[in-house]
Amino acid sequence: MIKIINNDGSINEVEYNEYIHVARHTASHVLAEAIKRVYKDAKLAIGPSTDSGFYYDFDNIEITNEGLRKIENIMKNIISQNAEMKTYVLSKEEALEKMKDEPYKVELINELPEGEKISFYDNGSFVDMCRGPHVLNLKDIGAVKLISVTGAYWRGSEKNKMLTRIYGTCFKTEAEVEEHLAKLEDAKNRDHNKLGREMEFFTTVDYIGQGLPILLPKGAKVIQILQRFVEDTEARLGWQLTKTPFMAKSDLYKISGHWDHYKDGMFVLGNEEKDDEVFALRPMTCPFQYQVFLNRGRSYRDLPMRLNETSTLFRNEASGEMHGLIRVRQFTISEGHLMCTPEQLEGEFKHCLELANYMLKCLGLYEDVSYRFSKWDPEDREKYIGTPEQWDEAQGIMEKILNNLGIEYKVGIGEAAFYGPKLDIQIKNVFGKEDTLITIQIDQLLSEKFGMEYVDRDGTKKHPYIIHRTSIGCYERTLALLIEKYAGALPLWIAPTQIKLLTIADAHIEYANEVKKQLEFAGFRVEVDSANEKIGYKIRNARLEKVPYFAVIGDNEMNEKTLALTARGGEKVGVFSVEDIIARMDNEIQEAIKWK
Repeated sequence: MIKIINNDGSINEVEYNEYIHVARHTASHVLAEAIKRVYKDAKLAIGPSTDSGFYYDFDNIEITNEGLRKIENIMKNIISQNAEMKTYVLSKEEALEKMKDEPYKVELINELPEGEKISFYDNGSFVDMCRGPHVLNLKDIGAVKLISVTGAYWRGSEKNKMLTRIYGTCFKTEAEVEEHLAKLEDAKNRDHNKLGREMEFFTTVDYIGQGLPILLPKGAKVIQILQRFVEDTEARLGWQLTKTPFMAKSDLYKISGHWDHYKDGMFVLGNEEKDDEVFALRPMTCPFQYQVFLNRGRSYRDLPMRLNETSTLFRNEASGEMHGLIRVRQFTISEGHLMCTPEQLEGEFKHCLELANYMLKCLGLYEDVSYRFSKWDPEDREKYIGTPEQWDEAQGIMEKILNNLGIEYKVGIGEAAFYGPKLDIQIKNVFGKEDTLITIQIDQLLSEKFGMEYVDRDGTKKHPYIIHRTSIGCYERTLALLIEKYAGALPLWIAPTQIKLLTIADAHIEYANEVKKQLEFAGFRVEVDSANEKIGYKIRNARLEKVPYFAVIGDNEMNEKTLALTARGGEKVGVFSVEDIIARMDNEIQEAIKWK
């Protein structure tokens, strides 16, 4: 048990899981003190804890890796002094006077309501404004290590000044720090932004723009495989394919509410003050697909109507948010919209979730995800359409469905779409940053805004419920996660090249090409390496490319019409006929994609 001090001065003891977050937050204060000792004119911004450490943002400093080690040593020295943390509160006016030389702190204080009491923490040699809590004795911070320096916009907005952000990690012991650093090194090696470029899945070009990746043949092939698989699976489950425009007049987005609630995230073509018609690239497909429902009159017999589309979308993400294939400005998703009656809603939602989970299992990502029930924030009404009563009804329905399905979820207040609550299927990248991969949303507002109606059994006209969903999410993000999950060694069924044939001599090339034709006719993706190189060199290349299987072809194989099959890990699988290899690989693929 570790003693911590709260901002009211009370002291209590906590278990390790709670303590470590408090220790990391306290470590960020120690980092700020160490920086202030070396950089007298540094200005302090914020310094929170993270899942594996802490960071602090500073203005008016320039620091190198050598300087980072110096700061780290100062931190360790401060911690070793084992000062006791004390806390006190000041009025807003007193806090402004105390922080008058810290413009970022002043900005934060000015946003607080009048009469607010503001807490400060003091270890005897350094004071910082903070809500706390903190460890009572600095030695209980444990072991610290500064990791990196990067830039970060103040408050995450590119409209604000770029600050210097210093990241560190903190654990109870040095051994835990070393273990964490080893995991970080592995994460760097798996980072799709590095590995995906090295293995030639994608590239980016400065004069094309941030967030606009170029998919190279390998990456394009993987996404093509995934798209075809998703569309074929959805067709078997009763989804109807649509194809809608990439842009529309502002009129469409004004009906849907995107113009009022999402315009800053859209690419607008034209000027409303000068042009008769203003267009915008679509940030989502929903208002386009609704036109299929609206194409003619509908009755309850037409429902559920399941519409799907491989949709290319455009979102004007902040430049500081761009990262490889994880967050981009143009991307493609497996988007779908389902119109149904109230009685059909729970069953259809369940089917959408089953489809999403099936896709995740096929990809090998199912065990890595978590679920978030994203609700609206009633304190931020301008962000949403609809009445509180409508939101209470939609969220109540969704909560009932999720509980009936037995899903373990966390709640995210303020994370809902502007038109309805959603289930977000979350996943972390190799560095632990969580992103949404798949969403399933319940919407009862947009059907009313677009005048979508069906004639029910009793002859009355009603608005359908709409389920917005993706089945595999954003293909680019999915590719990034697959590269990281498998360190580039993708499963057989989605590998861009599934088997590589390596010839020992020119005399074996003709047989290799014959085998290639047989395998390709059976539907496999095959390459022949007939370069004038030694076989050891070719084997090394096949392993570096992480091809699932390769086969060396020499005199024995050519004369006996066989292949000596080796798995990418170096395991000798055996010598087989081409027919047996086809059956073996086909069985492996069918096992991977069977309904689970």
